[in-house]
Amino acid sequence: MSSAHQSLSTLPKDLPNAEPFQFGIVVSEWNEKITGALLSGALEALDLAGAKKENITIKYVPGSFELTAGASLLLNEKKWDSIICLGCVIQGETRHFDFICDAVAHGITQLSIQHNKPVIFGVLTPNTMQQASDRAGGKYGNKGFEAGITAIKMAHLFRIG
Repeated sequence: MSSAHQSLSTLPKDLPNAEPFQFGIVVSEWNEKITGALLSGALEALDLAGAKKENITIKYVPGSFELTAGASLLLNEKKWDSIICLGCVIQGETRHFDFICDAVAHGITQLSIQHNKPVIFGVLTPNTMQQASDRAGGKYGNKGFEAGITAIKMAHLFRIG
């Protein structure tokens, strides 16, 4: 994933074609400017890799905590090759940040294991809004784009075994 020194927001040469796959995307409405940019990045990656627009469904949830429930709802449809969860939780003055980030990371991991489907963690956990902007299309690339690439790679892996 991206770091302060690297942006992975380019298509890898060995990326599988996304055309045969079904993608679900769950997007938090909280920090909408950031999550909207993450969504744009994910859609761009899927499009550049050949995903069909009709094979992509987007669902919105109020906040990052609800990403797990939204992903679970999609997974119950049993048609998705990969689910992308996009959110942004910015460090505040209380421990709320820790509880939300931990719950979301754990919940997404558990869904992936329970459903035997890739559920991609595209949730930013920065200290500041500037750090979030830098990772949502700014100087460090777009974590949403990276989540799209990860979703394609994992869908391919799960399909071929």
